[in-house]
Amino acid sequence: MPQKKRLKYLLLFILLISAMIRCGIAVYVQRQLDRQPGRTYVIEGDADGYWKLAQTILHGEDYTIYTPPRRVLRMPGFPVFLAGAMSVLGEEHFRVRLVLSLTGVVACFVVYLLGKELVNEVTGVIVAALVAVSPVMAGFSVLFLSETLFALAMLFSLWVFAKLSKIEFGEEQRVRGIMLSLLAGISLAIACYVRPSWLLVLPLVVVALIWNAKRNRTEAIKRCLFMILGFAVMLAPWTYRNYRVTGHFVPTTLWLGPSLYDGLNAQATGDSDMTFFDQENVLDTMSEYEMNQHYTQRAIDYARQHPGHVFQLMGAKLLRYWKPWPNASQFQSWWMMAAVSIIFIPVVCFAIYGAWVSRDQYLLLLITLGPIVYFSMLHLIFVSSLRYRLPAEYSLYILSAVGIYHFFFSQTERSQSG
Repeated sequence: MPQKKRLKYLLLFILLISAMIRCGIAVYVQRQLDRQPGRTYVIEGDADGYWKLAQTILHGEDYTIYTPPRRVLRMPGFPVFLAGAMSVLGEEHFRVRLVLSLTGVVACFVVYLLGKELVNEVTGVIVAALVAVSPVMAGFSVLFLSETLFALAMLFSLWVFAKLSKIEFGEEQRVRGIMLSLLAGISLAIACYVRPSWLLVLPLVVVALIWNAKRNRTEAIKRCLFMILGFAVMLAPWTYRNYRVTGHFVPTTLWLGPSLYDGLNAQATGDSDMTFFDQENVLDTMSEYEMNQHYTQRAIDYARQHPGHVFQLMGAKLLRYWKPWPNASQFQSWWMMAAVSIIFIPVVCFAIYGAWVSRDQYLLLLITLGPIVYFSMLHLIFVSSLRYRLPAEYSLYILSAVGIYHFFFSQTERSQSG
């Protein structure tokens, strides 16, 4: 049987294993929750908010939550996805949880496509296998949280960017370059609809494309303009809606200020603790926009007045971000910590080796290391945990697959040829 055909069958088998693992976890999680009366979600708060926002979309109600109403609290991407699942399967947690588990399977396939595009098909199959058996990725894929859907959208945007970067400049490729540029902008905006923190990637991608063009910078700038156009058009409906309900230009959400203050205040530890928001009740006297400005300014003022504590917090956040095991107390059982660490530590070691053997492949390093470094830097300011690292691990695993291939398979090939 030809190697390509064997790899296709192997990929199909990996995706089947991925689906079995995730559906099995979905069944286990739902049974555990059903045994605890009054408990609906593994991680309360965010999950309940997403579910309620999805219900407002499903029933054609105003996209608001809580009292006083929060109209621009969350990006609508994940709630829209949940609402779509509810419209087909009903408002039943277990059924929607199964749909979420299949989202994780699709993420396995897209990371395969990205690995294949950046390196080769063998690397794509290896990275798909790593993602399929990752306990954290499998576990999070069945939760009512946006991490897995964001990872999927992020991977797709990176795949489009990788394809765009390989298109040569010239008349023959001009139309294809324009179409992929528009798609790149649209895919970046789709990821922003799930997680607003991806917004800053657009200017970084523009800089990378122009810098990589060298002798064809004029053509590269044209492609970037089409990318910005696709991004702006895709994000325009949400921005316009926000202007109508707030009277201000808000391209993402009005939760930046409280999130920033959560990570920069006198009681901050690097972990999230939003009790100050409920205790202060500033929304009783301020609009949602004013509240966001209020907390943003307080966070900035605190950082200016207490630089020592800020640097101390940065160290704590960096440790929380890169810690091999979960930070949350409900996941501190020895078997959970061991299961996560046993996978993550070798993955990082192979990623380091993969980065070394690929040190002259700038596009590969940019796409695989870029997201995890980007979020690591971002969460030196905001609160930090494994949860914020998780989506970026998908692309990092491609470097791990490169390391595994060179450590095991390439040595075998060399010994056979010798």
